[in-house]
Amino acid sequence: MARLLIVEDDEGIRVPLARALEREGYVVDGVASGEEALRLAAGDGDEHNLIIIDVGLPGVDGLEVCRRIRAQRPAVPILFLTAQDGELDIVDGLDAGADDYVTKPFRVSELLARVRAHLRRNASPDLSEAGDIRIDRAARRAWRGGDELELAPKEFDLLALLVAEAGRVVTRERIMAEVWDENWFGSTKTLDMHVSWLRRKLGEDATDPHHLMTVRGVGLRFEP
Repeated sequence: MARLLIVEDDEGIRVPLARALEREGYVVDGVASGEEALRLAAGDGDEHNLIIIDVGLPGVDGLEVCRRIRAQRPAVPILFLTAQDGELDIVDGLDAGADDYVTKPFRVSELLARVRAHLRRNASPDLSEAGDIRIDRAARRAWRGGDELELAPKEFDLLALLVAEAGRVVTRERIMAEVWDENWFGSTKTLDMHVSWLRRKLGEDATDPHHLMTVRGVGLRFEP
């Protein structure tokens, strides 16, 4: 389970954002100042898989917090929250070591999507596991128990996405964007066909599936 750190002095942003992330299944620590963030990072900061930092912090500002944490942890994903959207501000943030930024006011759904994307990219090694299903993205191989699954490319991509998000609902729109095409505007019947084929290869009864669960009107959920 990923653990996140939010560094944001505005309680009206920090608390609701932390709750939204916790609903997604993350463990979240929230602090209100750069000094608190640096103390936490110096202590057990290695446990945080991603850090969200407000640029406009009082005292030690977000840019400096980012620089110091980045010096300690070169690989941790850092995402900036900023009220500024000028090119210079963006460049300053990226130069300080940030991986991405979101401009206030922001949609929580957009920030959650970026968090998921950075956590996926930062996963090491490229392995994920849920229940008796194991995925090796780098080798593009999948197993159920000790048996390797023979999957078509889109079947593999679909299963890999759902296993990585095991226990959470993945919307049809996100599946179409990530597995097929981010500009997909056509029918999603191709998704239904791939789900049917994938269930068959997993040995599931389409009328009583145990792994690939359809959440009507929303999307799919992989149950370990």
